[in-house]
Amino acid sequence: MPQKPIEELYVKLAPRDSTASTALLQAGMQREVGHFNVFNVEDLMRGSRDKPPMTFDRRAFYKISLIRGRSQVEYADNMIEVDQCAIWFATSRVPYRWLPKDSAQVGYFCIFTDEFLQPAKGGMILGELPIFQPGTCPIWSVTNNEYAAIEAIFLKMTQEITSTFSYKYDLLRAYLLELIYFGQKLQPDMAMAPSHNASARLAALFADLLERQFPLDSPQQQLRLRTAKEYADQLAVHVNHLNRVLKETTGHTTTKLIGSRVSQEAKILLKQTNWTVSEIADSLGFADVAHFCNFFKRQTGLVPGALRA
Repeated sequence: MPQKPIEELYVKLAPRDSTASTALLQAGMQREVGHFNVFNVEDLMRGSRDKPPMTFDRRAFYKISLIRGRSQVEYADNMIEVDQCAIWFATSRVPYRWLPKDSAQVGYFCIFTDEFLQPAKGGMILGELPIFQPGTCPIWSVTNNEYAAIEAIFLKMTQEITSTFSYKYDLLRAYLLELIYFGQKLQPDMAMAPSHNASARLAALFADLLERQFPLDSPQQQLRLRTAKEYADQLAVHVNHLNRVLKETTGHTTTKLIGSRVSQEAKILLKQTNWTVSEIADSLGFADVAHFCNFFKRQTGLVPGALRA
């Protein structure tokens, strides 16, 4: 499932009638600063009559959404019902879609590339933040007060993006970081700032390296790294040291973390592509279909064919 480029998003969001607001549909942002844009959900819903629903895809950008109204969010192999207000963080590596249940939808969302944040984040890797790590729930319910506080950030973005201020991109980056850290604070178990000791850094590098193996865009593509030793060699550490660090920082072994992520990718490919089970097994680095089926059943309790059915 290849990533959908930003240009396809603008084609999808183009209004069907002239009454819809197009003030925020600006595809011509300066490419030398990466890409950033912000949208008003109510404006887009007003011009979305007769449009097909969002497809379940990976996108070549990050997305942060503030939504109010009844809707359904599907990501990876999960589905969440939204009844009130929620904030949602989507990455470029996990497929997702948003399905509104009624027309009374309000809120905002912004899209951005990793390159856009590069000047502001120093050496920080987005994947180091728990909010963007694989396996975490990317959507949280928010109270009315929290909704108002997040909306205020989006309103500042909306105002600034159309300004002629010489440093507007720097200001937009600051607002974006404020939004990311606001979301990070909503995770009570991860409210403390991440440690920057050697173990935490190694764990973050492993998580980033693991995520960069995905997505698989075609049956001909194969995972470059598959075993704990291969990851350790890539990170220039002994496999026992990597395993000990990951066990201390995540509670799971290297093999367990790799297996969990491979299993998640397998479920996505089984549900959202027409690849054969043999093609999926080969792309994920299994020697044969039987090995893959045994692995998948240990991870999920199901055989691949049962999930696809």
